[in-house]
Amino acid sequence: MTMASAKILVVDDDPAIRNLILRFLSKKNYQMQSAQDGKTALTLFEQFNPDLVILDVNLPDAIGYNLCQEMQSRTDVFVLMLTSRGDAADKDQGFKRGADDYLTKPFDLLELENRVGAILKRKREVTPTEQQRLVFDKLVIDPGRREVTINEQQVPLTALEFDLLHFLACHPGRVLRRSELIQEVWEYDYVGDQRVVDVHIGQIRKKIEIDSSQPSLIQTVRGVGYKFEAPNSHKNGKPES
Repeated sequence: MTMASAKILVVDDDPAIRNLILRFLSKKNYQMQSAQDGKTALTLFEQFNPDLVILDVNLPDAIGYNLCQEMQSRTDVFVLMLTSRGDAADKDQGFKRGADDYLTKPFDLLELENRVGAILKRKREVTPTEQQRLVFDKLVIDPGRREVTINEQQVPLTALEFDLLHFLACHPGRVLRRSELIQEVWEYDYVGDQRVVDVHIGQIRKKIEIDSSQPSLIQTVRGVGYKFEAPNSHKNGKPES
């Protein structure tokens, strides 16, 4: 799949915004569908099988955060929240419910295009080196299958959570600044609050740490960023050959 052939579902109850996005992104050769409410969105989601959903929070019959969770429970779809709700608490809610990105209205179409392109880059084919599994004792990160397991039990991560954990684990012991993580994982110059990284790190910790309040795998370097501390393992955190 090339980025230009990706399938995008736009869910917004405002017909002017839906049509604006449809016309603009269709010119970029994306395959487009749209829905005005949650019920129609879920029906189209099953039929269209989109790579990305551009999703409003306030819908006539649904809350976008709930739709985001429902869609991601079915496939590994990416979700870009597009909403007028721009408070920090609203953004936290969106990221905690699985959103890959969050853009507030009013928005610039070129910025939307950049965000969409950056998200869809994550679907690129990975190289053989990138497909090698990383083994850290009982934690296994498999980029080929995009799966994480602990004690052979699968850990349910969103697409963005997987990318963030994988990038950290590929650089064990290295302190990574929030700005660097955004550039490498989000793959564009994010102009919003860098606390977005903290929110996603917090979600990952809840899923992989024994005690998320005292994390041992992903450690905070105060005033700088984060580092992945590999536990003792026979692989020493290196890719399997």
